[in-house]
Amino acid sequence: MFPVRGVPSTPSVAPRADIPPTVVVVGGRTVHLHSLGGPDADHLLKRIAADVGAAINAVVAFWGEDWSRDISVVAAGTREQFLAAAGGPASQWEDIAAVTLVERVDPVSRQVAGQRIMFAPEASHMHEGALRIVLRHELFHYAARADTALDAPRWLTEGVADFVARPPVADVPPGAVPSPLSLPSDADLDTPGEQRSVAYDRAWLFARFVADVYQPDKLRELYVAACGVGHADVPTALRSVLGIDADEVLKRWREWLRR
Repeated sequence: MFPVRGVPSTPSVAPRADIPPTVVVVGGRTVHLHSLGGPDADHLLKRIAADVGAAINAVVAFWGEDWSRDISVVAAGTREQFLAAAGGPASQWEDIAAVTLVERVDPVSRQVAGQRIMFAPEASHMHEGALRIVLRHELFHYAARADTALDAPRWLTEGVADFVARPPVADVPPGAVPSPLSLPSDADLDTPGEQRSVAYDRAWLFARFVADVYQPDKLRELYVAACGVGHADVPTALRSVLGIDADEVLKRWREWLRR
């Protein structure tokens, strides 16, 4: 399952003072890897440390260099620690491997405080490819947080994060394309299980379509237009960036999916 984007949150679980973070410097950025204790957390952070350089490169290739030079990653030792940090009802997080959290954010001034990527202990058991996707997905949210409005359409932020994270030639998952075809919605992301998984797939396919047909730079431009500070609604952003209205976008997306 691909993780959802974090929302502004007050941290209720802090990294343990008796466990110093592992610090990795890659690509001019400093990654602080915090363990909340336990063998699963320690093992997970070793795996993340080995792959975080490639993840940073993937995000920079799409989003550019202008984002935080300090990255905080926290690995929970227990499910209870993860749920306490994530907040909200436990059912919301039952199929979530990681989430990007932030204490305060002011997109107007691009000021972000207390941002960190929080991994659930179950992530330590993910196979290599799946963990790579989760790390890149969350790292994109980390990079884009300062430029993402608090009321941005979550389905588009998630679809772009998955575009950055997933292999570019990944197969279309069964059931991901509804009939009739429609744009995803934020509500689709809020139900754990199959509905949420399919919603992520559809959001990713839309982002992949835009990048494939119009080039990745246009997808980035669409993100800024539809998700940035003072953003337009999605139909207006589509007209502004792609030069066509939403109905024509759906028509071209449908044709792309048939190919």
